[in-house]
Amino acid sequence: MKYAIHALSAAIAVCVSASAVASSHREAPSITKVPKVDATDFYMFNSYEDGRSDYVTIIANYLPLQDAYGGPNYFALDPDALYEIHIDNTGDGVEDLTFQFDFEQTLTDAQLPIGPDGTMVSIPLKKYRNGDNDFQQTSETYGLTMVSGDRRTGTRTQLRPVDDTKTVFEKPLDNIGSKSTPDYANYANTFVTEVNFGSCSNQNGRVFVGQRQDGFAVNLGAIFDSLNFNPLGARTGQPNDLADKNVTSIALEVPKSCLVQSGNATTNPVIGGWTTASVRQATLVNPMPASGINTSAKKGGAWTQVSRLGSPLVNEVVIGLKDKDKFNASEPKDDAANFAPYVFTPTLPAVIELQFGAKAPTNFPRTDLIAAFLTGIDTVNQVPAGSNMNAVPSEMLRLNTAVPAVSAGQQQDLGPLATPTADLAGFPNGRRPGDDVVDVALRATMGVLCVSGFNTQVGCVAADAPAGGAPLTDGTAQPATTFMTSFPYLNTPIAGE
Repeated sequence: MKYAIHALSAAIAVCVSASAVASSHREAPSITKVPKVDATDFYMFNSYEDGRSDYVTIIANYLPLQDAYGGPNYFALDPDALYEIHIDNTGDGVEDLTFQFDFEQTLTDAQLPIGPDGTMVSIPLKKYRNGDNDFQQTSETYGLTMVSGDRRTGTRTQLRPVDDTKTVFEKPLDNIGSKSTPDYANYANTFVTEVNFGSCSNQNGRVFVGQRQDGFAVNLGAIFDSLNFNPLGARTGQPNDLADKNVTSIALEVPKSCLVQSGNATTNPVIGGWTTASVRQATLVNPMPASGINTSAKKGGAWTQVSRLGSPLVNEVVIGLKDKDKFNASEPKDDAANFAPYVFTPTLPAVIELQFGAKAPTNFPRTDLIAAFLTGIDTVNQVPAGSNMNAVPSEMLRLNTAVPAVSAGQQQDLGPLATPTADLAGFPNGRRPGDDVVDVALRATMGVLCVSGFNTQVGCVAADAPAGGAPLTDGTAQPATTFMTSFPYLNTPIAGE
């Protein structure tokens, strides 16, 4: 029985490694119908902004493939959904802390006087600017709740802006263009808000929700065209198919003391994280919607999870089509029980072997991938053996909060796999915007850990991975220096004009 559990864990790890070959956009049948709650990328890293070493930054991106010119409605988040970021600080695949984001959208009904009588008529645009006159039709605000324990039944703390003149958090309008918002970068920066995390810390953190340029670099079209790229070519120079897209980011900067288990931070500094979105079970379409906004349907019933993302792309290219919606509704603790039919027959190493002749690893169970993606790597981001934690192999992004952050200019985008100097602060020890998770995952899939200095920690040898030393790449990368070096790190969104 013990061997079966380990074999299953290894197979899940293969699937997890196979996933990071693109960004998680439209990965399941049902999520294509509700793009506002489709999680695209999840980042979690020790903050490397100057003076913020006591913090962890968490970014959950939603609403994929935003064309900057997407008017007239652009890309508001769903006021009938619940967006959540979950933290497991005991290693059991169950949330110990959850940050909930609940959005509201209001209509101002901007009007212009029309005709000889000056009849006031509502304008069709979200924002209209004419000289000193600035008409904005809609605005978004959100509540932020911190839940300790179970996400639905745990202890709830309503978080507030430190600025006592504000009662809610505000989200900027999308980057419509330079005429609508002449200096969008500074405008958006005013929505970065200090937040008091209550009794968990005497340090204030920060929150920002708003449109950003999609930071994930990937040769997306070529990858899904039967791996139609040169895996041993240059690491840059291939098309980044997401370079002209925006996303909506939910970004939190949280004191480390809030995230690690209280009283156990020294013996276990490792946390796991993932993001989800939930909607109400029932929708009743209104055949005669009233004037206003969001009046076309009534929604009710219990919250139902429809999106889930930790490590990149597990659902998109691994889980069978019939179970993709099931994965989006699942929790990390149940991964082994729910998805065994897929994980006992991992395919990506075999596909790479068939396409390129690079022999797939032969060590089964794949203990190297268990370490990389399901339990963490010993001495890097694995729950320490002496912490008395009952760690459960499960798919989530793991971060060792005790590993010092590395400044943007010194980061290695291959993280612990970088040579000659490993960067232990990078993926799969968390994930930073500049980490090349595609290349790391491709190499891990083919057994790079077996031929690296981590081989004794992950339980395999070089002979298990004949192609483990191959410098596999999809040919795209965006180093940390191409991003902002302060919160919220992801770049100003592309303008619509």
